[in-house]
Amino acid sequence: MNNNMSYEGVMARRNEIMKKAVGIDYDRFEFEGIAFDYETMMRETGYTLEEMQQIQGSTGVGNTPILELKNLTTLTRKFSPKGKGARIFIKDEAANPSGSFKARRAANAVYHAKKLGYEGVIAATSGNYGAAVASQAAIHGLKCIIVQECYDSKGLGQPEIIEKARKCEAYGAEVVQLTVGPELFYTFLKLLEETGYFNASLYTPFGIAGVETLGYELAIQMRERVGKDPDVVVCTNAGGGNLTGTARGLRKAGAENTIVVGASVNLKGLHMASDTQFNKKSFTTGHTGFGIPFATWPDRSDVPRSAARSLRYMDRYVTVRQGEVFYMTEALAQLEGIERGPAGNTSLAAAFSLAQEMDKDQIIVVQETEYTGAGKHIQPQLSFARQNGIEIRFGDPKDEVPGQNIILPESPKLIKAVDLDLEKIRKSYIKNAIEYNELESISSSDLEFLAEDTNSSLDFVKKVIEELGVDIV
Repeated sequence: MNNNMSYEGVMARRNEIMKKAVGIDYDRFEFEGIAFDYETMMRETGYTLEEMQQIQGSTGVGNTPILELKNLTTLTRKFSPKGKGARIFIKDEAANPSGSFKARRAANAVYHAKKLGYEGVIAATSGNYGAAVASQAAIHGLKCIIVQECYDSKGLGQPEIIEKARKCEAYGAEVVQLTVGPELFYTFLKLLEETGYFNASLYTPFGIAGVETLGYELAIQMRERVGKDPDVVVCTNAGGGNLTGTARGLRKAGAENTIVVGASVNLKGLHMASDTQFNKKSFTTGHTGFGIPFATWPDRSDVPRSAARSLRYMDRYVTVRQGEVFYMTEALAQLEGIERGPAGNTSLAAAFSLAQEMDKDQIIVVQETEYTGAGKHIQPQLSFARQNGIEIRFGDPKDEVPGQNIILPESPKLIKAVDLDLEKIRKSYIKNAIEYNELESISSSDLEFLAEDTNSSLDFVKKVIEELGVDIV
């Protein structure tokens, strides 16, 4: 092990540490310039769909039920134009061993770690993925360390994050809790180097491919249930893996015409790495503080090339507000008798609004739910918000200002998903790709890659490149 354990020394060895901890030589997939061979990376380092189903099924992961939300559909139709109000379904991923869809990602990653002979796994996450990795590590007899960004500089931790730490520890994992800031990645790298454990990153091909089973199952189940593919599938979007894996699974099932919508909680104006703003938000995942940065530059992740590339698969991107998600969490419990956590209810709030645009005979599916408990419940979250100076009131959610207030809708008719400008997001991604690679010109293969990675066209990419003053050679 290298003796230079300073921040600069460890960060300088980042790629070397990552390569050893993941077992992937990412250089094999690189081309000169911007492009890399994404599909080969997914194919050669992942598993077939059938293999993933077997891996997951051996630990009780997957084959989760589809539930129709008849009462919420009826409520939606009260506010829909005549003939509108699609049927709303959810895929109940809380039925997985650790209580969320991330068990699918973890099942693949931990299985692969054991297959390669690693003694343990490490994941840097404040969320459900940590619990999923800890659960799978327990099943496979591997050691597990979860690194959490948990507290501000005053030592105050969000109830939801603390709840997830409790769940990780319940599965036997060691949880390393840190304050917000750059020490998270530094500590993560140090632990990987010191232990020699596998990096069970959210962004490896193993993890993303694990979610493909979700999209595939969803399509097959809907065909069996209603005789057709869903018209719209809504995915809560943060780092992009949820949407990427689900969309790839839908395509593998042949559901080519299903519209894939990303949904994030609007936390515009709050900086996720700010110590003073860390506890001003009431959502730790599925928000724009992750969704936008990772959409506009997915390779900011903890591996050289992220397998989570949401822009490749996203047909539409909408936001909802904190108060709307809290409202829908209560509505799901009190109208459908299903109590679930906030992440999946982000998509549910969006689906409740989007269903009103769709015909009655159409189908919209929320592709995940998550477990709830302790700090994930509404009251601990709202109490913590009040303690941090956030005003809680009823009104019109469109007046909500992240970091200042949470506005619960006076009526469900006020729940409105807001479209983000995908063209603007695509332009930002292309600009970041140019700047990150410090290029003054790009090749035709780069153009093709950018068109694929932004789900756009060659003409669109060429226009953006010309606006940026970059030559095409």
